[in-house]
Amino acid sequence: MIVKTKAIVLHLVKYAESSVIVTVYTLGNGRQAYLINGVRSSKSKQKPALLQPMFLLDVEAYHKPGREVHRLKEYKLSGVYQAIPFDVVKSTIAIFIGEILYKVLRSEESDEHLFNFISQSFIYFDTLENGASNFHLWFLIQLLGHLGFKINANHSSVLQWFDMKTGQFVPFRPNFPNTPDTEESGQIAELVNLDIEHIGQYLLNGKQRARLLEIIIEYYSLHIDGMGQINSLRIMQQIFE
Repeated sequence: MIVKTKAIVLHLVKYAESSVIVTVYTLGNGRQAYLINGVRSSKSKQKPALLQPMFLLDVEAYHKPGREVHRLKEYKLSGVYQAIPFDVVKSTIAIFIGEILYKVLRSEESDEHLFNFISQSFIYFDTLENGASNFHLWFLIQLLGHLGFKINANHSSVLQWFDMKTGQFVPFRPNFPNTPDTEESGQIAELVNLDIEHIGQYLLNGKQRARLLEIIIEYYSLHIDGMGQINSLRIMQQIFE
């Protein structure tokens, strides 16, 4: 069966001498892995440069029931980024988020709302001038709602502590080793309620940004089994230092 769909690149691994296996998140079939034969050969007409994390593609593939890896027939850009491939901060964020999505998006079921959230967020991110260095924080917080672990927006002058286990704000410090303090809890609450159009007004220094990312990654690890180590996290930390 030939399947045509839109896809978001998440992960790429070399296979044999000149082929690759690319993992994508598709509009029509959720997470899929595709073999692309000979793409790394000098004679190939296909472009491996289009298979970078978070690139948006139109794909045509051969699907066979029961197979974990299908074969990709054709692919082309669905939209062209103007900044992400050339801006070191934006490209690093794309690699990082691609790795996160590769670890957390496991279903082969179609989820149009999730696909649109991811693709439209990155189209906006590509054009973003102010607040780009905070985009990954906003994105990961908003993504939680699509994964079923949304943080409760109940922060107030009484409920000032973020409870990592329940995803709510509570009146007393939770008994948890790495609990965010009240200032950090307030910053998380701002992210929960923040519209992407106002991300440029969300002001953080490098230390605060690194700490919030640490909290968010730990929250993901607490609620999603098998997250494992995030290899690109170290690169993110170096970029934002």
